[in-house]
Amino acid sequence: MKITSAEFIVSNTNVAKCPQELIPEYAFIGRSNVGKSSLINMLVNRKNLAKTSGTPGKTQLINHFKINEQWFLVDLPGYGYAKVSKEQRKNFQKFITEYFLKRQQLVCSFVLVDSRHQPQKIDLDFMRFLGENSIPFCIVFTKSDKLKPSQLSKNLQVYKKELLKVWEDMPQYFVTSASGKVGRDELLDFIAAVNEDLKAN
Repeated sequence: MKITSAEFIVSNTNVAKCPQELIPEYAFIGRSNVGKSSLINMLVNRKNLAKTSGTPGKTQLINHFKINEQWFLVDLPGYGYAKVSKEQRKNFQKFITEYFLKRQQLVCSFVLVDSRHQPQKIDLDFMRFLGENSIPFCIVFTKSDKLKPSQLSKNLQVYKKELLKVWEDMPQYFVTSASGKVGRDELLDFIAAVNEDLKAN
């Protein structure tokens, strides 16, 4: 898929105020500081579409971007560590949960995981939440350029082993690096294929 346009549409914390257009929507979410904004900017080939920051927890709203006038890319707040109050964190959880349970346009979620780390309970719990609520998702392993190929392969095997304790099959996954544009074509081709399937049905 070639990205010809990427336009910011709206930010909010209220699912009812999300765009009403009935076009496919893909949500990106992960722990704070997982490299989400960098990945989004890499995908759409724009430097600052999603705001990057050295401070974890910068994204605090549901951000909708319209891509190629055909689908929405949704940048969601990171879960887990963030320099915000407990009250704010509780509020994040409430509207993120509502978004996933109520948003009918959502066709797939991309759960971002830092490829350098061991499986984290917070990520595994979130994937279980998606599975229990029949919300389709893929895993996106980020920052693959920070590891040697042998270590990356080892980490992926550890992750697979952990997930197969709960899941019958390993969820579909992508290995990415924002700095090297690794995984960009694979992710965009996957989205293009899902969009085509939706049109055909």
